[in-house]
Amino acid sequence: MTSPTLDAPALERLISAAVAAPSLHDTHPWRFGLEPDTCTLEFRAAAARALPRAAPTARAVHLAVGCAVFNLRVAAVHLGWEPVTLLLPRPDRPDLLATVRLANATRRTVAPGSYDALWHRHSSRFPFSGVALPMSLRGELAGAARTEGADLLFTGHRETERVLSATREGERRNRKHLAHAADRHRLPRGPTGPQAAWHRRPSPAFGAHHRPDVLPAHPLERPPQLAVLTTAHDRREDWLRAGQALERVLLLATASGVRASLLYQAVEWADLRGRLGGPTHPCRARPQMVIRLGYGPESSLSSRHGADGFRPG
Repeated sequence: MTSPTLDAPALERLISAAVAAPSLHDTHPWRFGLEPDTCTLEFRAAAARALPRAAPTARAVHLAVGCAVFNLRVAAVHLGWEPVTLLLPRPDRPDLLATVRLANATRRTVAPGSYDALWHRHSSRFPFSGVALPMSLRGELAGAARTEGADLLFTGHRETERVLSATREGERRNRKHLAHAADRHRLPRGPTGPQAAWHRRPSPAFGAHHRPDVLPAHPLERPPQLAVLTTAHDRREDWLRAGQALERVLLLATASGVRASLLYQAVEWADLRGRLGGPTHPCRARPQMVIRLGYGPESSLSSRHGADGFRPG
């Protein structure tokens, strides 16, 4: 099968898909390169756009780039290529996080419907209905994460309370921590997340600005449906795989009519990450993201000004 031509419109479509990925505070911590002879796209970390105080290990950068890589893979398949992905391909170039070579299409590597979902996916800041996700869909979402080398672990009642408690504590620390405040001052001003309180939902903003005049806080549905995305290890490659797993899960959820918001606060702090596990979780799992899932209202406010730890690009 002959691959399509990598002309300017196709390249623009691929990059547009990649930058539609969620990133921490909408920082877009990536740069792109192209090797035209091999039709290979490069994903590089953009150090100037990272938040070193808030994310000293650069895990958030790797997660965001992983999401962008998956989006590009989806667009490549849609346009007729088979994306061949390498993570951390050059040890001598630590800023080069991934490459995607556009090869002749021989098999489908992403689920049908992902491309359309890519353009509609966004985080919702509103309360969900509380209607439980079908067990079959939970299984599909968990399977989507496993395809990318991660696990998606849905929490039971006690685990949900533990995760929410850790999230509230992470939010409290983010507000108080001066280093996080210094990072926040670097961000563009604009619509931000609701103010959090014990009886309110934990604000999904990563070190949220407090602008209740923009959008008041809403009560959290009870009980919320939470899932913890984990990897077996905690290396740079694992973070990139977790990002791809995260985006695959979010696109499948979107295609299934399910809304999501991302709670990153507890994962920022080493001691709080330890609280995200539980008796039904693998003891050696490394939590990478907490995802809140459910059925909820459509809103333009939640589309491009969502206040989740990772915001739409």
